[in-house]
Amino acid sequence: MAAHAKTTTAYRYNALLRRATSHGDLLLAFRAMLRAGVPPDHFTFPFALKALAQTSPRGSPPPPPSPRDPTLGCFHAQLAKSGHAADVYAASALVHAYAYRGDAASARAAFDAARHRNVVTWTAMIAGHAAAGEAREAVALFREAVASGTEVNAVTVAQVMAACAQCGDAESGRWVHAMLRRWGVEPVLVDIPLATAVLDMYAGCGGLSAALQVFDAMPRRNEISWNAMVEVCSRYGSSDKVLEVFATMHAAGIKPDKVAWLSILRACTFRGDTALGRGLHAYLEKTNGSQHVAVSTSLMDMYSKTGNAQSALQIFWCLSRKDLMAWTSMIIGLAKHGHGIDAVQLFNRMECGGAVPDNVAFLGVLTACSHAGMVDEGKKYFHSMRILYGIEPTIKHYGCMIDLLSRAGHLAEAEGMMQLMPIQPSTAIWGSMLNGCKLYGRADIAERIESKVAELNPQFSAIYVVLSNIYAEVGRWHTVEQTRRLMWQRGLEKIVGSSGTEVALLCS
Repeated sequence: MAAHAKTTTAYRYNALLRRATSHGDLLLAFRAMLRAGVPPDHFTFPFALKALAQTSPRGSPPPPPSPRDPTLGCFHAQLAKSGHAADVYAASALVHAYAYRGDAASARAAFDAARHRNVVTWTAMIAGHAAAGEAREAVALFREAVASGTEVNAVTVAQVMAACAQCGDAESGRWVHAMLRRWGVEPVLVDIPLATAVLDMYAGCGGLSAALQVFDAMPRRNEISWNAMVEVCSRYGSSDKVLEVFATMHAAGIKPDKVAWLSILRACTFRGDTALGRGLHAYLEKTNGSQHVAVSTSLMDMYSKTGNAQSALQIFWCLSRKDLMAWTSMIIGLAKHGHGIDAVQLFNRMECGGAVPDNVAFLGVLTACSHAGMVDEGKKYFHSMRILYGIEPTIKHYGCMIDLLSRAGHLAEAEGMMQLMPIQPSTAIWGSMLNGCKLYGRADIAERIESKVAELNPQFSAIYVVLSNIYAEVGRWHTVEQTRRLMWQRGLEKIVGSSGTEVALLCS
């Protein structure tokens, strides 16, 4: 009867550990269990360690991996004292927890100390090595797992394929693929993560052409394999191939999944093919594919980048749920196509609606202010980044502000901001300053920054051409001659085209 009572009580405490949403909850439940005199059973540590890997110190969502977790160390010590360290499920959970938290060294120590291992133990350690950038160790451990007779699963294979791609180990990748085929498994027809991992391995080790050869040689293809191939083509930046694969799969009656649609729309955007874009939009509406917020946002982005702000806005306002990415995409789309005031108004509506802007959203609204000449508004948003949202400006945010001030003729203020920047100004930022100097005939400021610009990129002829044009416009012909002589001495040639082209190159 006493043993039954303890089992029942342990079950209740295990349920508390399993439901914990923070490290504090875990510790409270575990300490209460020990104080009540209830010994941990073989379920306690697997539950606790799994919950520990998936929660943060203060609650959900899970944090990014971070080694040296004191709570994890505490549970590791208690596991060793409890006598359950030899349990394969507890050992696997411990390895997984360390690997998930980014502590590959401790995970490997726990793995080596485990008396019994199953496929979960091996997979957790292989994934831990791969995540830590130790791809060769992951591949070697997979070979050891196979040699030990462990029956690996699709998750294990996907991890080792990713490791092979990471370290360029084509030989091991082909060996794993051949081994699967000997077992009667063609991974590209079975499981999408595994299919993507296999194709990505060939692409990573032999280039996209190698992945395409594997795909073309497949005797049968299903929805998983087609979508995986689209995703791999997109990952390697081949927009033409993405659209080619899509056309073939469409002819075969295969529908793209959400991830594939994102790749297809991205390829269409890159090519600037508005007719194809409208056709894809119509197809998505017909098949209800645009119900996904991510797909609708990608459609919006396509229309924005091809200059059709009206169609992008129509999609945006029809979204049932507008996440930060949707707001930001629309703001940037308006900003870059001459609708700066509309972009600023949309940013204000986003803030009023409770969405918290991130650094990309601020980049969009600062770009809008720059293109619309809204100096005061730009200053307000730039300062609110730090004061209201605690976002430190990056070099791109400084670049937008200096471009805004330079375009508006506030060159002295722009120069002062450059001097106070905690970041070394880029060639593009100096280019914005020179553009402003050219627009407003400020040869004095151009002369002050000439040497600094040349230090960054002394072989870029656009710098000297713009400087030469600035000096020419104010009639300083002697300085023009000196600048051109310097270009000749350094073996630089003027890029064919107008001075506007030179400024654009410098500011890009």
